[in-house]
Amino acid sequence: MVEMTTNISSVAMILLICLLSLLAISMAKVPQLVLPNCDEKCGDLTIPYPFGFREGCFKDPSYRILCKQDGNTFKAHLERKGFPGGKDLPGGDDEILNISLSTAEVIVMGKYLAYNCFNDSGEMTKWKTYTNFLENTSFVFSATRNKIIGIGCDTVAYLSSIFKRKSFTSGCVSACNSLDSVTNGSCSGIGCCQSSIPLGLKSFYVRLDTYFIDHSTISEFNPCSFAFVADKDWFNFDISSLSAKTFGGPIPPVVLDWAIGNQTCEQESRPCGPNSNCSNSIHGPGFGYQCNCKAGFEGNPYLPQVGCQDIDECEKGFKNECHQSSICTNTLGSYNCSCPKGYNGDGFVKGTGCAKSPNTYISIVAGTCAGVLVLPVFIWFWYEAIKERKRRKFFEKNGGILLRKQIGLHQREGESFKFFKEKELKIATKHFEEIFRGGEFGKVSEGELPSGKDVVVRRPKKMDPNQIIQFIDEVDILSQSNHDHVIKLLGVCLENDVPMLVYEFFSRTTLFDRIHHGKNLGKTLSWKDRLRIATETAKALAYLHHSHPVSIFHRNLKSSTVLVNDENKAKISDFGASGFIPVQLDEAHQSTLTVQGNHGYLDPEYYGGELNDKCYRADNMLTEGSDVYSFGVVLVELLTGEEPIMASKETLAEFFLSSVKDEKLVLDVQIKNDGKKEQFMKVAELAISCLQAKSEDRPTMKQIVKQLDSIKNLFEQPSFQHNQLEETEHHRHGEPSTSSITDEPLEIDIGR
Repeated sequence: MVEMTTNISSVAMILLICLLSLLAISMAKVPQLVLPNCDEKCGDLTIPYPFGFREGCFKDPSYRILCKQDGNTFKAHLERKGFPGGKDLPGGDDEILNISLSTAEVIVMGKYLAYNCFNDSGEMTKWKTYTNFLENTSFVFSATRNKIIGIGCDTVAYLSSIFKRKSFTSGCVSACNSLDSVTNGSCSGIGCCQSSIPLGLKSFYVRLDTYFIDHSTISEFNPCSFAFVADKDWFNFDISSLSAKTFGGPIPPVVLDWAIGNQTCEQESRPCGPNSNCSNSIHGPGFGYQCNCKAGFEGNPYLPQVGCQDIDECEKGFKNECHQSSICTNTLGSYNCSCPKGYNGDGFVKGTGCAKSPNTYISIVAGTCAGVLVLPVFIWFWYEAIKERKRRKFFEKNGGILLRKQIGLHQREGESFKFFKEKELKIATKHFEEIFRGGEFGKVSEGELPSGKDVVVRRPKKMDPNQIIQFIDEVDILSQSNHDHVIKLLGVCLENDVPMLVYEFFSRTTLFDRIHHGKNLGKTLSWKDRLRIATETAKALAYLHHSHPVSIFHRNLKSSTVLVNDENKAKISDFGASGFIPVQLDEAHQSTLTVQGNHGYLDPEYYGGELNDKCYRADNMLTEGSDVYSFGVVLVELLTGEEPIMASKETLAEFFLSSVKDEKLVLDVQIKNDGKKEQFMKVAELAISCLQAKSEDRPTMKQIVKQLDSIKNLFEQPSFQHNQLEETEHHRHGEPSTSSITDEPLEIDIGR
């Protein structure tokens, strides 16, 4: 009994040491990057001093950053004011991707592009040059990171000065007579060319010219040429750009060098903060200076009072040169290694290290080894026994015995549904490493099973003990789901305080991401893809409503619960037991959870909104028609590209129905030239029928699938001729226009 008490005390001591170590790590001093009482973050981006958002937080107005809301997040922007003196140079701002203190660089999103386009006869039909400038700012275009890049088979890309006082012209030539001579990823003058830009460049304009006199010989496979200044490390030439009439994908970002003021380190009395070094800008006199932390220090060298702080090289996790048996002692800007008592050597790995003194007693060694070997083994067995008892208790409490019996009635365990062990899910998900939060559904982790199958594990925040039976019924129903466009429930883990659900992994990207942030992801959706995704989603809902062994209502359909992979295949998720919301089963065993979902998608029969203020359902129960209404909102998103709640706080459904009354249909600019007018009209009519105020006036999902299939068949008929928006932009030499290809929405008059 005394021995057991001693072992328990040892375990308690080990746990106490671990807790104290974690506390020390959490309390470790984080280097200061901003002035006191100033914000450090804009969204996920760190904004260090001398930059800042508001007065008193930046060094001077040149370093002022705009933090703008973009959907559900915030993004940093670098403000550029129009050039004074009457020049037609635009102002505006650039989205910031990164700010580096160590290299004194700012990376901004690329958005400018020059192009020339030709018809089959070799005549130029449209062209555009562009201007970029940083005059009267603390920034300069990086000569080490940026290149002037030209793409085309008959292309001369020019980079020229705007002002005569700084006259220069640079550029490159790209030529080819067939695509067979072009190599993907190579930008050496055949299909793609690049050239350096000069030091100290603050303003320029980019234009294009032809290399051959007759462009008609290559116009069939190279209708347009493109040119831009961008970061060479981000750009990768794709041969498909030669055949494109518009530049595909996002324009690569641009790197800006920045420096403090316009004086040198020698001209400033105290240029940098404590424990830092000053260096003059590589762009030469008049371009200011930069600061860097000295060796052994970290932090922000531009903070006048704080500067850089000492790095504790002896802190756990830091790679120092001390021998594993030595004692590390931190010093200001460095550290020392020494051997403990009873050891000889200098303590350094690359030195003599630390060796045990020859007068060590063998008995001490033997006793220590025995204790080290026996005690951990005993503790491990004791700890595992306690954990196994706890896991069995949770399994029974969470209804595992009942669920195993119910699953066995219609399938064998392991056939398509599995009871997972907590240990195997920990290994698969790297101890439940969180990839994103699931809102009210708790945490979500990705993992890979030993079989190689990718899975997603949902860990809800809590579970009501009074709803275990309802939860077991829901899992039993969902385990029977088997459809190409429905996320498969692979199994559960009941060995924890809250049950965990294991689903097949399909994609992190949702339909909401692809519609509203497709350009940023580099994955925009064509009209054909949108129509197919809508059909696949409708088929999934029709399966749940009409073909599943027990009818299921989704209850939470929206574009963010439709997953889309890289091949643009769709699957619906987030239905059934994943919400752990109070459940009732009606006499037909239909799942009828209480209302959930977002306001923009919710059936107006359940909240008495402006669309249907007389149709509020007192029983608060969802029906098949509720899923149909939500699907109608998703259809409108696919048509218009608008979010379910618009900037005016009006719902997208209200906006859409109001537009239809005015005989107008507003389409997403990304698909306006991508489909047939008949298709747009028929999908709009289908969306209107789904958004009817009363559920009995809406079609069933089976009817919707038939209509979408017939609409898709229009793609097999001769193409509908759209009224293309042709543009020709004329530019005077040295005075580039600020206009670009129109982004105005296409409006179609209903009934005409």
